[in-house]
Amino acid sequence: MHSVETFRDFQSDAEEWRRYLHQNPELGYQLHNTARFVTEKLASFGINHIETGIAETGIVAVIQGEGGDGPTIGLRADMDALPINEGSNKPWSSNIPGKMHGCGHDGHTAMLLGAAKYLASTRNFKGSVALIFQPAEEDGQGGQRMVQEGIMERFGISQVFGMHNKPGMEVGKFGICNGRAGAAVDEFDIVVKGRGSHAAYPHRSIDPVVIAAQIIVGLQSLVSRSTDPLESLVISITKLNAGTAYNTIPENAEMAGTVRTFAPGLRDFAERQIEACAEGIARALGAEIEFRHRRLEPAMFNHSEGTSLAIKAARGLVGPAFVDDKVKPGMGAEDFAYMLEARPGAYILLGNGPTASVHHPAYDFNDEALPYGIGYWVNLVETTLAA
Repeated sequence: MHSVETFRDFQSDAEEWRRYLHQNPELGYQLHNTARFVTEKLASFGINHIETGIAETGIVAVIQGEGGDGPTIGLRADMDALPINEGSNKPWSSNIPGKMHGCGHDGHTAMLLGAAKYLASTRNFKGSVALIFQPAEEDGQGGQRMVQEGIMERFGISQVFGMHNKPGMEVGKFGICNGRAGAAVDEFDIVVKGRGSHAAYPHRSIDPVVIAAQIIVGLQSLVSRSTDPLESLVISITKLNAGTAYNTIPENAEMAGTVRTFAPGLRDFAERQIEACAEGIARALGAEIEFRHRRLEPAMFNHSEGTSLAIKAARGLVGPAFVDDKVKPGMGAEDFAYMLEARPGAYILLGNGPTASVHHPAYDFNDEALPYGIGYWVNLVETTLAA
């Protein structure tokens, strides 16, 4: 097991890669330059088994250990950026207006490249490691597509592991929990169809704005009065659009939102009851609704064995005091959940220091975290695939 000092010499290269990716962000599946950059780096490390074009621009590279036969474990890094304008004012800020690495995927990619360089040079493990470079995490579909395209079977992956930076957690610290680690996420749209009128004569209308307001309040009762308080349900209305004039009550009001849950039964309940609540309120006031619901990522669960391996690797790197193994799960979603549905494993958090939060224009991945992420991946491989 290595301490972080082993990987300090990798920081300079990883920092250069990370900042190049930060300056050249790409979105979704359109990661052609990013994928080319990653593929060229992997080849330069002497890795011969590199498969591209998975889920359009995803990559899987396999490093065979020299310790004999053994299983294959997967390590996943996401590569895509966000469609927002950067406000970090760093010298390496995005060169592309409207796109930035606002979630640290540039750092995730650089850390897995750093681990790849080390592992390809030492190969001090048995079996193989599959390096998974995933597109379209922010779209919530890239992980699912890679699984659907058969990466687990094609590369014989028996366990899979993920990592994400965490602003607010000290650099050099790790956080993980066994069991539920991220929420399932769904999206919905509700259109309230009323009757418009002049704003001076509201009695001639069926006001969709007033009805929409009552629906918004009514939906919160599903959380506060229809759900076990020990369960987790979040319903948030995040869009509300109606009308174009000061003196006109509109025909329709449109709203949209998100649902976060852990329990499958509660997810089903929310889908049914959001529509029933909205429809009941609207009908009572003379309106109709149009309802659309889309299921996105499932809840993410860390498996016991994978969690234990992750904790052991992190503690070997930084010591027990710097690994919190009882982090409270959050209601954010992560499409690595699809990979953990397909294979056992675990997802760990890496401290990013006192930076802006992810998805904020001022966010930037903290390069001081790079050797910690590289070292964690190496320890995890050499511990799990001990020669």
